[in-house]
Amino acid sequence: MTSNTTIIIADDHPLFRGALRQALNGLGEAVEIVESGDFDATRQAVIDHPDADIMLLDLAMPGVSGLSGLISLRAEFVSLPVVIVSASDDGATIRRVLDLGASGFIPKSASIDDIRAAVRAVLDGEVWVPASIDVAEEADTEVQDLIRRLQTLTPQQSRVLGMLAEGLLNKQIAYELSVSEATIKAHVSAVLQKLGVDSRTQAVIQLSRIGMGGLNALPESASSH
Repeated sequence: MTSNTTIIIADDHPLFRGALRQALNGLGEAVEIVESGDFDATRQAVIDHPDADIMLLDLAMPGVSGLSGLISLRAEFVSLPVVIVSASDDGATIRRVLDLGASGFIPKSASIDDIRAAVRAVLDGEVWVPASIDVAEEADTEVQDLIRRLQTLTPQQSRVLGMLAEGLLNKQIAYELSVSEATIKAHVSAVLQKLGVDSRTQAVIQLSRIGMGGLNALPESASSH
């Protein structure tokens, strides 16, 4: 761990953020803690702290559905290690977050010592998962195939996909990414082709299989690309 360490805690429960802060303050005197309670604030926290060393990310936060937050953040901030902190601590969930770029997984039931051990390990460049949990290979072959397809997406395509999972339309995504709507249409077409689906509605249904996207109520016009 460096002498000055910046840690972003992204969780919508203030009490749990406080518990994590207490645990992390025990890492050393030069730890700066940045907190955020929703996905937009989390993204802004990374922008405001470009030298942040690690992020602890809750899977269930306002403004994001499941693993779409992880894949969007990993795509946009490729050098920032992201550790998932979640109450969903089954082996399949942990395997999927690791396959999608997480640097570790901390169950919300973890002890203070385990939280500190996890953060130290990831800061040292390791991947950390609880020793008590068996992270087996993905048993569902269709999910295996989907994750392989997700791994072929470019960073920008991954960001677009995360926004599709939130139900944003092309013009909304174009505004968020400061590009033309035609550029977004091209990205969407490429994403759908890589996922092997014909519409964004089908893409969201596929993503729901791995907990990455909710089955948001998409307008009929959103199903075309």
